[in-house]
Parts: sequence; structure tokens; C-alpha cells
Amino acid sequence: MKFHDTARDAAGSDLAPEAAGPGRFTRRSLLVGALSGAGLVLTGGVAQAGSRQVPGRGQGHGNGHGHRRPRVLVATNEPWGTYHVQPLLHEARRQGWDVVQLVPDLSGVTPGDPVTVATLDDAPDADLLVVTGAGDWPADCAKRLRHLPLVASSLAYQLPVEAPRAAEFRRRLRAITASSPAEAAVFDDYLGTGRRDIAVVGTPQTDALPRHAPEPGTVLVLTSVTKSDETGGSAPGTELLLAAAERLAAEGRHILVGLHPREDRSLWDRYEISSVPSVQASARAEVAVGIPGTVFPVVAAVGVPLVGCTDPRLQIPGYLLSVCSRTISSADEVLPAVADAEPVPGKVLYEAVGPVGGSARRLLRVWQKEMRHASRR
Repeated sequence: MKFHDTARDAAGSDLAPEAAGPGRFTRRSLLVGALSGAGLVLTGGVAQAGSRQVPGRGQGHGNGHGHRRPRVLVATNEPWGTYHVQPLLHEARRQGWDVVQLVPDLSGVTPGDPVTVATLDDAPDADLLVVTGAGDWPADCAKRLRHLPLVASSLAYQLPVEAPRAAEFRRRLRAITASSPAEAAVFDDYLGTGRRDIAVVGTPQTDALPRHAPEPGTVLVLTSVTKSDETGGSAPGTELLLAAAERLAAEGRHILVGLHPREDRSLWDRYEISSVPSVQASARAEVAVGIPGTVFPVVAAVGVPLVGCTDPRLQIPGYLLSVCSRTISSADEVLPAVADAEPVPGKVLYEAVGPVGGSARRLLRVWQKEMRHASRR
């Protein structure tokens, strides 16, 4: 599997690991990309989810976008989970794009969600279909929308095992993107794409990282999802995480909960539940403890030491564990683990999170390239 760092292609070596010199990586060299990623003027807007303000078929055709804005349809493994698409919206607005998430129906749409949604029956004319995985819903969308050029972009972690339905559409893929070198390797195995060239673009969640200003004694607890639902699956480890939080609270630590969008809030309401997303909340924390997931490398990029709660039933790629200062399998281990936790080294961080800053811009650049290629055919 080959990958190339698009940050180096477009914005110079400050966003690549070599920025700190041969063999050296610093958080500063990773974060400096946020400054070079600024550009373009804010234009346009996004319809509210559920408002059905998406132009339907026939309302503005033609590549080159002479009659409408560029439009991308996105299908994810968590059909109603718009939280992976939301970090793209700001840059999409800046560039005058429409990004529309495809959903099976409107039953799981949250009123006021900023991500525009549409069902397959009501899908508007578009220039590109992006699948973020090879689950049933993305595969169904790819099958239905055969006329659109297709790109696969990893916006959440997968396992390094070929997905059963990946073979249905992988030959159609015009491009593949991932956040980091480690994620690219996993995504390649997951899609079964046979060592295809994968563009490493970073994760859009790092485009607006907060400044780390930890409050003494504050520990951020990063939850997963305790119970599966129609939107997606769950991860084991909640009992261990609850017990660890209790130990920390009894020791006098302030518990700040970064709640997964699909987690049961009632399990954690004895503590302060952050009113802002977990990445923003992490700026307040001396250390974070949680069930390793997609957010872990992003929180590590903020500069927060991480302690991971592991469970024999938990299946996650190794790069999510690599950003943990320590891992625990018992609540008895949490106090010393938190006391000794340190930020992840820069080289490990780059492998897990990729180039930091300007990631949404780089991702849209890959999508735009494939739209242009398709329009010339």
C-alpha cells in the first residue's frame, strides 16, 4: 500500500513529519499547519437538516457548475450519524460547496442538525458520491448511484479486515483518502484495495484545535456507545470506564464527560457533561481517560495525555492504542496511570492523526480533482 501526504504537496513541509528535521517530530511542527491552512472567503450557507431545502433532481445540472454549486453526496456506515460530516461544513461553505448526507429515511434526523440530509429517493443532482465505509448503507448507495464518480474517504476508524461488501464497488473508486499513514494502512485492508495509492489528508477535526489550558484536577472521560442502535454499533468497556471515573472522583478529581453523540446520557449525569464537543472540552483537561475511538488521536493532538480503557472484547486498530500513554484493564490501575500519563511523542502522533490544520481543504481538493476528471469524460 502506498500513501502520499497531500499536505506536503500543497502547503510545504511544515505539515509533514520531516518538518522538524530528519527523525524529529514536534507538536509545533504538526500544529503550524493550522496557520498555513487558512485561505478563502466565507460564502453561502447550509440548509438545516430535516428542512428538506435540498434542490431536487433536475434543479441545476451540468458539471463545471455553471448553473449550481458543486455538490457532494456522502454515505456513512452510521447512516444518521452526521457528526463525522459536520467538521467539513465550514470549509465547504468557504468554497461554495453543498455537502449532503444520504440517510435511509428521516426518522433518525435531529431537528436543527446543521448537516443537510436527503434520502436516496429525494437525492439531488450531484457531482460526486463519497462513501466513508463499506457497510450496508454506503454499499447500497453506491449500487443505486452508479452514474456518479465514487471516492472513499475514511472519516472514522475501521478494522483492518476486508468488509464483506467492499468488493461491490472498489473497482469504481477514483480516489481513496485517509487521515493518517496508520489509518491509510487500515483503510486499505478494510476496502481490500490491494495496495492502492491513498491520499493522507489529515482529519478535519484538527482544523480548529483549542489551546490546551488544563484546569487543575480535571480529567476528561471519553465515552463510547454502550448500546447499539439503528445508526451504529457499540463498544464494550463502559463498566470499566464508569468504575474508573468513580475512583478518580473519590480521589478528588473533577470529572468532565465528553459524551459520544449516541451514548446514554443518564449513565453519566452525576458528573459534569461537557456542553461542547469532546475535542474542545479536552482543552480543560490535565489528562483524558476513555474507550479508544476516532477522537483519541485528535485529543492527543491538543496535547492531552491519554489513558485507554481496554477490554478483551474490544476490537480497535493498533494506532488508536498507540496514542495512549497507558492502557488499563481494571479500575484499580487508573490512579497510577493518570498520575504518570504524558503526551504522546510527535512521531507517534503524526502516524495516528496525520497532518494537522487545513485538513478539510485538502480533502475537498481531492474530491474536486475527481469531479473535474469526471466532467472531462
